[in-house]
Amino acid sequence: MSELGPLDSGFMELEDSDQHVNAGIGAVAILDGNPGTRAEFTSRMAERIGVDPRLHQKLRRARWDLSAPQWVEDPHFDIGHHLRWVALPQPCDERALWEMVATVMEQRLDRDHPLWRCTVVEHLDGERWALIVTAHHSMLDGVSGISLFQRFCDPTSDAPIPNRHEPDSDRDDGWNWRTMLADGLRLPVQAPAALLRTVRAAAPLAWNAIVPEGESSLTGSIGRQRRYAVARVSLAQVKQIGAAFEVTVNDVALAAVTAAFRAMLLARDEQPDTETVRILAPVSVRTADADGTLDNRVSAMLPRLPIELDDPVDQLRSVHASLSKHKASGEAGAANSILSLARWVPFAPLAWAVRTALRFPQHSIAGLATNVPGPTRTLRMHDREVLEILPFAPIAMRLRTAIAILSYRDHLGFGITGDYDTTPDLDLLADTITTTVDRLLDHCPR
Repeated sequence: MSELGPLDSGFMELEDSDQHVNAGIGAVAILDGNPGTRAEFTSRMAERIGVDPRLHQKLRRARWDLSAPQWVEDPHFDIGHHLRWVALPQPCDERALWEMVATVMEQRLDRDHPLWRCTVVEHLDGERWALIVTAHHSMLDGVSGISLFQRFCDPTSDAPIPNRHEPDSDRDDGWNWRTMLADGLRLPVQAPAALLRTVRAAAPLAWNAIVPEGESSLTGSIGRQRRYAVARVSLAQVKQIGAAFEVTVNDVALAAVTAAFRAMLLARDEQPDTETVRILAPVSVRTADADGTLDNRVSAMLPRLPIELDDPVDQLRSVHASLSKHKASGEAGAANSILSLARWVPFAPLAWAVRTALRFPQHSIAGLATNVPGPTRTLRMHDREVLEILPFAPIAMRLRTAIAILSYRDHLGFGITGDYDTTPDLDLLADTITTTVDRLLDHCPR
């Protein structure tokens, strides 16, 4: 057994606080050919889910939540609970697939069973099919989720499928008494200085999270239904832009997101200004030795997007400067330190504090944008080539739009989630992202 960490538990509380929220994250894989028969697919997946014991474990909550929820073995595990089989209606195009993805995202995972699900989607045009993989955010983050998806795929000589019964040396499920003793001896010496550094760096983060920004239609109550749209750009072109302007791939991606939010507000007859769009930007703090461990190892920054600017080059330079400032401030490290300190707090008061905070509607964050590096090599699943992998992220806490960004081979995919009633213009976001990358490319030296 192992306990959920503070962040993992927070995603459970996030879902419990709002009946309209599904805290599942995942990916849509588009594959060549067809999935084969249901019996064949089920048999192969039954072999593959041995990649991690967590896929056979469910959550057990303590009475009155006096201690953190624990992962325990599901004694009645049945893979049938986790595999669904659907087919697209005519004309079986990608628009129908995105509607299917939105429908899957609306459905909460069953907490009576392990918190993951695979939905096979047949009859995608162009002799293709799709697999929608969903897992609860309390179980994994974007980086570990992509690692899990890769282990669902056919093994290669350099990436064999691990045996389910082998111990996982990377997972910190028990008490390491040597580490605990060493930490205890160092704590009185290191704690005051570490606490001071954390408070200094966290103060701007807390201020930005609490103080309301300018009002816009990007924030507000959300319903149960979702919309989903996709933008695709060339990763090579994004890297070319990054090299030309001496910025990162993430800078280019967020500049495109900036232009997209600006276009959305203008189309809604709203004035984009400097106080309108602050986004939640998760930052991975996962180390190499924890690659593949199913849990959450993320921190966060809250940069403001320069949507008041119209020129894409000006937007890119402003985004780069803003992110550089946030990184230098230690904002992400402070958030991670707070989560580390939270592990020393008894679970019951911590859970109560989180629930209380979630009852108060936030007004300062207008959206989410998360960037996850994906596989660079071509993957295959059940002898079928994985043509594309597109991510999706949930919306919650009055954030009506979430944009997940994932690289795979030579492309960068933007998976855009929106509230069905209040974000009917997701296609505008997707179109603006692609046109902004084209405009930036035009400004690159030939």
